[in-house]
Amino acid sequence: MHPPNVCTVSFASTLGFDPFMRSPIIGITTYSRSESGEFTLPGAYVDAVQLAGGLPLLLPPLQADPTPLLDVIDGLIFAGGGDIDPERYGGNPHHTIYLVDEERDNFELTLARQVIQRDLPVLGICRGMQVLSVAAGASLVTHVPDIYGAQIAHRLDHPRRPTPHPAQVYPNTRLAQMLQATQITVMSWHHQAIQSVPGGWLPAAQAADGVIEALEHQSHPWLIAVQWHPELSPQDPVQQRLFQGLVQAAQDRLRRVAG
Repeated sequence: MHPPNVCTVSFASTLGFDPFMRSPIIGITTYSRSESGEFTLPGAYVDAVQLAGGLPLLLPPLQADPTPLLDVIDGLIFAGGGDIDPERYGGNPHHTIYLVDEERDNFELTLARQVIQRDLPVLGICRGMQVLSVAAGASLVTHVPDIYGAQIAHRLDHPRRPTPHPAQVYPNTRLAQMLQATQITVMSWHHQAIQSVPGGWLPAAQAADGVIEALEHQSHPWLIAVQWHPELSPQDPVQQRLFQGLVQAAQDRLRRVAG
């Protein structure tokens, strides 16, 4: 993979353009390799980033060290998808666990540990929230209904589909300030959740059944994770503020780098 910004910066400089005034590049992790060997990602992620003014760049799981990618992108989204292997967080097997992929787990957990230590703006979505939490040392609830019951449906099972439910955003959090709301409706599509808040993070939202719906990092400039799928609510301005906030943070970082 050739870093796209190398030639762009060089060419732009020769023409007198300021390369740091470009739209920020937002990396998005993709789904696992399919049976036919293809890496895919729902277009809603790409649409949400473009609508917010970012340039999406898909990041399939790599076997090599992903660290050099962090010099190419200006922001990062950990996308949803299948379950993390329970061995990664000391969990137990469960018959509902699906689409476990060692290649993706290796790539995303390594990437997550890297970005927690950097100032790169990061948004975790559903599995992405779980990846960031496990990378920070947290454990997961293997199957939400076993612990929290059926008061809130966090996904539809037959067939497996998303479903809306209310969530409360904690006041005085960065998330509440960004969304400009504390009572929201989210599109939910998960059966696992974080078991406890990892060190260095704060809870930022919760469902009525007690499931933690969002986290934000205490010291990172912009590191937010949500258990729901904001990309599935393209007409909801509250949900789209997550992507707008990410892209704006990436643009601000570009300006700081430009000095």
